[in-house]
Amino acid sequence: MARVYNFSAGPAVLPVEVLQEAADEMLDYRGTGMSVMEMSHRSKAFETIIEDAEATLRELMNIPDNYKVLFLQGGASQQFSAIPMNLMKNGVADYIVTGQWSKKAQQEAARYGTANIIASSADQTFSYIPDCSDLPVSDNADYVYICHNNTIYGTVFHELPNTKGKILVADMSSDILSQPVNVEDYGVIYFGVQKNVGPAGVVVAIIREDLIRDDVMEATPTMLKWKTQADAKSLYNTPPAYGIYICGKVFHWIKDQGGLEAMKAHNEKKAAILYDFLDSSEMFKGTVVKKDRSLMNVPFVTGDADLDAKFVKEAKEAGFENLKGHRTVGGMRASIYNAMPIEGVEKLVAFMKAFEEANK
Repeated sequence: MARVYNFSAGPAVLPVEVLQEAADEMLDYRGTGMSVMEMSHRSKAFETIIEDAEATLRELMNIPDNYKVLFLQGGASQQFSAIPMNLMKNGVADYIVTGQWSKKAQQEAARYGTANIIASSADQTFSYIPDCSDLPVSDNADYVYICHNNTIYGTVFHELPNTKGKILVADMSSDILSQPVNVEDYGVIYFGVQKNVGPAGVVVAIIREDLIRDDVMEATPTMLKWKTQADAKSLYNTPPAYGIYICGKVFHWIKDQGGLEAMKAHNEKKAAILYDFLDSSEMFKGTVVKKDRSLMNVPFVTGDADLDAKFVKEAKEAGFENLKGHRTVGGMRASIYNAMPIEGVEKLVAFMKAFEEANK
């Protein structure tokens, strides 16, 4: 069977080269006589896999030496708890709520201390990023929190908020490695890998060393203490070994594409094809304020729920999968992560043009 064009928001499309390589190594990983799935996480072979994954990620993102890289479990959602537990010394944090995930993170943090919402775009269904140049940052805030790219609503922070000297914590699950990032702008960057990096089950946290401490909130579970994981080099317990192995392959694939500058150019070109069509179409309309558009997630609507449903159905029949929008936005959403080839977007636009013509 031919592969479809998979526009899923996550778990999402992975590079074919990576999948092929993993398939070739499935039964016998480099002469070990076993699959990585069967391998002890304490073995020399796996130690090499996880160390290489970290080294490649450090190189790609230019991660400074005073930041730890942790390969964790529990998805990004588990870090909604771990972040306040590890960082709240004053018991106060400021949240910028620009979508479902930052809202959930704020609600979770409120269980452990005061979690102020200092800016929000909820008033217009999260279709824009609020002005964050002069926010009412709390004097005693332990950190300021953002979700950098909003998978559901298709917005992104093109400019980081002015945190007035407070630590910036960012969930980058849906746009990590899509473009260069200055890691030093952040105290913590973390991401679930299932959108742009690998299979579901791994979350990566990049944390400045001075924020990894023993004196965390008393009720913090051992497993959620960053120090537990950092001291054990992500091997405190059995890690999601196979997922980390695939992530390492994706890191190498990105490096082979030319790194993050090349990825950014590729993603800008791809997104422009879709946005240019949406801006010229009479039937399809993007839902996001132009200046805040994401390169990764593109929501769009026709304005007619029946027509939207017809489009999703016919698109699926034509080999375009997972285009149904999130229930809070409706319509459609095309997630065009790193591994989505340009031709996938070109073919989608050609299909949209034909659909528009046939359904005038």
